[in-house]
Amino acid sequence: MGNFTCFFILHFLLILVIIQHVQPSTSLPLSTNSRWIVDEKGRRVKLACVNWASHLEPMVAEGLSKRPMDAVAEQIVSMGFNCVRFTWPLFLITNDSLGSLTVRRSFQRLGLLEPIAGIQANNPSVIDATLIEAFQAVVSSLGRNNVMVILDNHLSRPGWCCGYSDGDGFFGDPNFNPDLWITGLTRMATLFNGVTNVVAMSLRNELRGPKQNINDWYRYMQKGAEAVHLANPNILIILSGLSFDRDLSFIRTRRLTLTFGQKLVFELHWYGFTDGNAWVTNNPNKMCGKTTDYTMKTSGFLVDAGYPLLVSEFGIDIRGTNVNDNRYLNCFLGMVAELDLDWAVWTLVGSYYLREGTAGFNEYYGILDWNWIDIRNSSFLDRISALQSPFRGPGLSETKLHKVIFHPSTGLCILRTPSANLLSLGPCSDSEPWNYSPRKTLELKGANLCLQSDGSGTTAMLGTVCSRSNSKWETVSESLMHLSSKLGNGTTVCLDVDSNNNVVVNSCKCLNQDSRCDPGSQWFKLVDSTRSGNERKLSIDFDSIVDLRNVFSWNLWLIVKSIFDRFS
Repeated sequence: MGNFTCFFILHFLLILVIIQHVQPSTSLPLSTNSRWIVDEKGRRVKLACVNWASHLEPMVAEGLSKRPMDAVAEQIVSMGFNCVRFTWPLFLITNDSLGSLTVRRSFQRLGLLEPIAGIQANNPSVIDATLIEAFQAVVSSLGRNNVMVILDNHLSRPGWCCGYSDGDGFFGDPNFNPDLWITGLTRMATLFNGVTNVVAMSLRNELRGPKQNINDWYRYMQKGAEAVHLANPNILIILSGLSFDRDLSFIRTRRLTLTFGQKLVFELHWYGFTDGNAWVTNNPNKMCGKTTDYTMKTSGFLVDAGYPLLVSEFGIDIRGTNVNDNRYLNCFLGMVAELDLDWAVWTLVGSYYLREGTAGFNEYYGILDWNWIDIRNSSFLDRISALQSPFRGPGLSETKLHKVIFHPSTGLCILRTPSANLLSLGPCSDSEPWNYSPRKTLELKGANLCLQSDGSGTTAMLGTVCSRSNSKWETVSESLMHLSSKLGNGTTVCLDVDSNNNVVVNSCKCLNQDSRCDPGSQWFKLVDSTRSGNERKLSIDFDSIVDLRNVFSWNLWLIVKSIFDRFS
């Protein structure tokens, strides 16, 4: 019996090692459950995507002249993304003279000879393939690396997008024939019917221009959705709004009429430049409050109406030198965390073959650098990493709903330090559950401890007497992201973070209308979560790891398999 016990323990430890190295898997196809995207088992799947452009003049996925496509796909996974929004121009699949071009010929006609040599070296299998075949090859490469794909019809005529009056923005524009568009959607949906990692199609990017109107939006978006569903019933259908994908307010009072259900997702775009240079010229608290209110009224309300909302484009100048972008991003990440939205960052692309007449254009919004090897700014990835996993949703955890305290400027959450009742920032996956009580105290669940302040310039701490004024925290300022406490002498202070990521208390920043002030270090969001600290929820196909039935007796096998099923 002793030998049997030892045998079991050793193999159980082996199983634990395997668990630590198995990657999460998703049971496809996807569908919707109220505001959530879920897999075939009903578990929430959070789309944490990166945009990969293939819609410019060459009509070839950017970067294939720099790296093998499999190496790019592997790097996408290593950076924590589970999905690619893969863009394509309508004429690629509706204009036979374009779609039948080989990759080599497509570059030759544009006078771009350098990318030909690069693709010949890095991706020789596609250099003489047709453009459609090359597009399919990239999707297949992503599939081999377990990356989901959203096929996004970005525009009609290949090129850079988008201008208000560019003739390609709305149904009936010179380059936007609705019937041809539906033909193209049908062909693309049919082409990828049965390709399991293609999980969704976005019908059209950034509708805009002088012709845009609500009646035609309903008329054609419903037709397009039905056409895609008929051609490929296994994929989600993503609809964009008006005004460069900023306005879906009309859905509030007029629902779509469709023959199918549990497949509809709406998309939103939001950049710092959406509001011009207003993040620099205005007080950041005022701007954050104003823009989040607008976004909730025009699109954010959809999550409460029972629809998934995908922020299919957001991004910044990743070099970190653009003040307008930096301020916007702190506000944006706070909202995305609070609503636990699905998203797709613009962009993976480090450089373009050709953009707006410039060969080798360096994309400063690109996560990868110009060479497609180096990461342009790893701190940006650090900031979004906490948002790559869901905070909550169907089938994720049995842990009761609680709060985590998210700090958008770092992408970290407030944690208790192991040596004392002090607080610092750390991975949100390690956060213990907080409760925000009706008394406005922030309490660690099950610990009888609450967040307290001893005054400006001091370290925030955990205490046991939670009835004092220094234990009450309110969200103040127009941003609603300052956590403020009033001391016994009537002084108001705010939670802050020092240069070592220690949680401290200081005088509140930027509560007036000063545009020169940056409150980023003091912005926090109380985020609903069912994550438990240090939890690693994995979906495991047990039999695909190793056939341990050859090692265990059948009875022991059943015991071990039940342990694995607990993680599924």
